[in-house]
Amino acid sequence: MTGPFYRRCGRSGVELPVVSLGLWHNFGAADPFATARAILLRAFDLGVVHLDLANNYGPPYGSAEETFGRILRQDLSGHRDELFVATKAGYDMWPGPYGNLGSRKYLLASLDQSLRRMGLDRVDLFYHHRPDPETPLEESMGALAEAVRSGRAVQVGISNYPAKLAERALRILGELGVPCLVHQARYSMLERAPEAELFPLLEREGVGAVAFSPLGRGLITDRYFHGIPEDSRAGHDPRFLRPVDVTEAVVEKARRLDGRARARGQTLAQMALSWVLRRAPVTSAIIGASRPAQVDDCVGAARNLSFTREELFEIDAILGG
Repeated sequence: MTGPFYRRCGRSGVELPVVSLGLWHNFGAADPFATARAILLRAFDLGVVHLDLANNYGPPYGSAEETFGRILRQDLSGHRDELFVATKAGYDMWPGPYGNLGSRKYLLASLDQSLRRMGLDRVDLFYHHRPDPETPLEESMGALAEAVRSGRAVQVGISNYPAKLAERALRILGELGVPCLVHQARYSMLERAPEAELFPLLEREGVGAVAFSPLGRGLITDRYFHGIPEDSRAGHDPRFLRPVDVTEAVVEKARRLDGRARARGQTLAQMALSWVLRRAPVTSAIIGASRPAQVDDCVGAARNLSFTREELFEIDAILGG
């Protein structure tokens, strides 16, 4: 897939697919390998070449990177340079004082471990996954710069940084000669905080935004229209979504949005992705999938990424109701 399916990330030379595949769920050692392989290969066939990982994705920690590495060796070894592989460090990974947060030792040691698990000599993008209030920002950003200078990473990014801290991080990276490619933030119809300060900052600075949880952790789909299915994330994975989050008010909004999506010729998930992607400076939205058909559905959002003023007004009315 070519053309409008790919967007330039900020003012960089990097283009990313508007839909990217996240390997947080369904790629751990506890998940069926055949399903993970089928999802990833279907994504690749559809042009979803940006793969989003982190050191502790699993479970257990590290196993999503191992699964990806196995698929890469088995099926995609000849296509490495067609892929844009991202990983992160910043959350809990191993015991002791050096396996969490944002010290130079943790970030670079974690990246070395990630490269071994995936069987790579470098990643295309390495993120600091979250701010560390106890470590000087200069140290964390210096570690990202070292990752690039040492050849372990091609580009760097930050994730979950509030606007004011992100502004400082961007300045430090710029002074180090390693500009920030992308900021990853939670953004969906139900979680719009980045619109106030973060997105204007990224636009000014020429940094791309990648949205995670663009489907509101699954709430902006038809998944919960008839209660909480036993195999749903709310039904079995409280890290992601709890039953208490699936309120009747939220489900009713999703039902009304579903009607708006059908009028556009889209599924609700497709419209939710199109809505996220309408907003500068969003370059790409990261989806999760438990089966290949979900990748097909989400990629279908790219067929209609525009909204009329009336549609946006109606959607805002539903979300504010």
